[in-house]
Amino acid sequence: MKHRRSCIPGILVMVLLVIIGLVAMAVYIPAMARQSFGPPGPRLNSLQRFTYAFDLVWNAGDLTQPPDPAGAEKIFVIQPGESVNSISVRLEQAGLIRNSATFRTYLLWTGLDTIIQTGTFRFSPSQTGRDIAQMLKSTTLTEVKFSVLPGWRLEEIAAGLPSSGLDISPSAFLAAAAAPANPLGFLPAGASAEGFLLPGTYTLPRSTSADQLVLLLMQSFSSGLTPELQSGFTSHGLTVFQAVTLASIIQREAVVTDEMPMIASVFYNRLAVNMRLQTDPTVQYALGYNAARATWWTTPLSLQDLKVDSPYNTYLHPGLPPGPISNPGLAALQAVAAPAQSKYFYFQARCNKSGLHNFAETLTQHQQNNCP
Repeated sequence: MKHRRSCIPGILVMVLLVIIGLVAMAVYIPAMARQSFGPPGPRLNSLQRFTYAFDLVWNAGDLTQPPDPAGAEKIFVIQPGESVNSISVRLEQAGLIRNSATFRTYLLWTGLDTIIQTGTFRFSPSQTGRDIAQMLKSTTLTEVKFSVLPGWRLEEIAAGLPSSGLDISPSAFLAAAAAPANPLGFLPAGASAEGFLLPGTYTLPRSTSADQLVLLLMQSFSSGLTPELQSGFTSHGLTVFQAVTLASIIQREAVVTDEMPMIASVFYNRLAVNMRLQTDPTVQYALGYNAARATWWTTPLSLQDLKVDSPYNTYLHPGLPPGPISNPGLAALQAVAAPAQSKYFYFQARCNKSGLHNFAETLTQHQQNNCP
């Protein structure tokens, strides 16, 4: 009888060849990507290096060929905090790159995703995707966008500067804001710019200095301070400085803008009867930065926190605190100028975490609003 030859050695050879091929690909493809697109970023793991390398090598044309060699230059703005995916998609939609997915892969491969600048760029579809990607780290941007959120204190504004594209250090900004070169007549002697830096998004030259930034934000406040607002402040017996101080508290207390006039009425009612404002944000301001929670606004406050020895502690001291505790938006300023009319002396957050508040005329009613 004849015996069949075993096919096992052949299968082993094939398996061995497949393994060798996979190993070769794992080495060769990243090497090709490295040669064509530079070394991979140090944050990538082995799987990411291979998959990104494969994408780059397979779709190299998306990065090395322009979408339109005769295309005209376009303005492209990158917003603070914008994601790599959003930037890539918008570039493709604008006709400035060939493929957003490959472009994003290139940013991740090179590590450029961690150093993208915000601001205004001039790109052309006659450029390659690789060229545009390299320009995203440019230090020669002509303009950048810088945002100040309502309720931010000076230190929070300063913290946003390192990633803004502006050549202003946090310490330089804080020094300029502590003693504004041009107080515009609003500030008492020795007062900082706290409260008078109007929130909003600003398009600024990259070369803007710390003094210029503070002045610009204060000028924006001045422009928003209409005669109607000033008349409203005066009708309630407040100077502009006092009105901004009250508005800064309302800004921190309110979650829903529509409630600001009612919250303002509560504080006016308390002031009218010489009742302490007893508002948490003033204590939070006095406490300063909470390193354990990584926030400037400690919440919830403990009973010990409420005893902090500070003129800003409105649980201990009657009347308004010495100055603003944050930079309020126009809605909070409007609430101070035109508060609601009410008999309320108390308010607290609703238990459903909606951001709304329950208001009460008496302490007993207020206590009945406590959450279970």
